[in-house]
Amino acid sequence: MIRSTPSAAIIVVLAGRAAADGKLVVKAEAAPPPQDLAGPVRGLLDATALSVSDDQGKLVCTIWPRKELPSKAGADKAKSGLTYGDLDESLIVGAVRFPQVWTDYRKQKIQPGVYTLRLGKQPMDGDHMGTAPYDDFCLICPAKQDTKPDLLDTKPLHELSSQSTTRKHPGVMLLFPNPMPAEAPVAEGKPNDVWVVSYKRPATAGGQKAAMGFSLVVIGQSMAE
Repeated sequence: MIRSTPSAAIIVVLAGRAAADGKLVVKAEAAPPPQDLAGPVRGLLDATALSVSDDQGKLVCTIWPRKELPSKAGADKAKSGLTYGDLDESLIVGAVRFPQVWTDYRKQKIQPGVYTLRLGKQPMDGDHMGTAPYDDFCLICPAKQDTKPDLLDTKPLHELSSQSTTRKHPGVMLLFPNPMPAEAPVAEGKPNDVWVVSYKRPATAGGQKAAMGFSLVVIGQSMAE
């Protein structure tokens, strides 16, 4: 684990890479989680942030992953690899800060600010059929309203995340599978002009140390209307 430094300056500690013709560049930098987050939530997060910029050098967002992910998987999966399904729904997996208005995967406008990221599943109903290639998401929740790291039932989770948008629908960042995460964070292109930030996080499974990959959509929207 990389500890935060007392200096206010941000120090580059690990540089990610972007695809050759990439739209994103990601860097891991020493930066403590924002004070906008409640103390109990802030304490869960790593002091190494992922700074995500476009190909013009403009900051798109900054992501603070959780220090360690507690999974519900048994020890046998510690070596074979964890998936999003091994985590509890609504688990806080990180936080994000948008410096300007950002458009989520459902084409919703998210206002500048700091938000928690909670794991969510897309409902299996007619309203959501064909809207995404996968059903795992990070739900974006306003930091000022999400002050306790406790797990939430599905309805309160969706209501909380809906406060991040103006459409009464949760704000979402689609998750792509990442079964073999690289050691350093990387920006990767996906079909339909979608770009993800992929990174590796420490985890636990049945009391054993494990690792887990995340691939979080930062640029791109659903092809569905």
